[in-house]
Amino acid sequence: MEAVLRNAKKGERLIGRRDLLVAGAMALISALITYDAWIDIFRLGFVDEELSYVLLAPVVIGWLAWVRRDQLKDCPLHREWTGLLILLFGWLVFGYGYVTDPVLWRAGAVTIAVGAAASVLGYSFIWRFAPVFAACIFLIPVLPDSRINFAVPLQEATAAATQTICDLTGMYVDRSGNLLSINGVDVTVAEACNGMRMILTLFMVCYVVAFTIPLRPWMRTLFLLASPLVAIVANVVRLVPTVWMFGHKSAEAAEKFHDVSGWVMTVLAFLLLMGFAKLMQGLMSPTDDTATAAVPARDSKNEPELIA
Repeated sequence: MEAVLRNAKKGERLIGRRDLLVAGAMALISALITYDAWIDIFRLGFVDEELSYVLLAPVVIGWLAWVRRDQLKDCPLHREWTGLLILLFGWLVFGYGYVTDPVLWRAGAVTIAVGAAASVLGYSFIWRFAPVFAACIFLIPVLPDSRINFAVPLQEATAAATQTICDLTGMYVDRSGNLLSINGVDVTVAEACNGMRMILTLFMVCYVVAFTIPLRPWMRTLFLLASPLVAIVANVVRLVPTVWMFGHKSAEAAEKFHDVSGWVMTVLAFLLLMGFAKLMQGLMSPTDDTATAAVPARDSKNEPELIA
């Protein structure tokens, strides 16, 4: 009965439970067809701790879909060509990546599954659940070799910032590229220290928070943009005492401090971002909230609206 509900005003059929089941079945079939890429995705997530975020991605996607479940109440079924275009694009990326780049190969498999589901549910569903579809990018593991174009300049920038702060605190540190030297001891700012690993995890967490709490679009964008910046700042703060440890303590003690401080900085960066989110919520004055509540809601049957 739910699948045959009609929009009384326009005569459109609304998306029902059967449509969701068919969409899920189509996505599953597409995953079985491209099973080798999906096996590789989850294999990398299990064997490489840097890529373990892909194991959390299904939970993130499911949670974002759940918090938006009210959007299904009056969502019309508009299939047309949007989903098929996504599906075709996914096949092109999958085929091209198979012979050129494993990252594109895995990305193509994810895009095919998204396109298969979208071809059943239509563009109205895609629009209302856009953050859910966009979160599928977290299913794509990006190996260190693929991050090299970002990692190298980020390492040098982190090293330069660390040297500046060390100089301001009275520690004399030499720098050559991403190599710092203190008391004759060389400390290399590698990818483990440049914030790249923390960025990937923090950004996924921030993405969930940004689309599950009520924020204005510009605030949501600012919150997401702040996550990599906070990760880099947290790593610079971590590196200053780490450099001092390498220059004044044993290598074993410095390495232990480096490892422990990494976990501490991850938690600290997350708390800073949560505080930033609360601050942005506080910027929404009561008068703005009242004015927003006084405006009649738009007819979502005529104009789908994306909300948090």
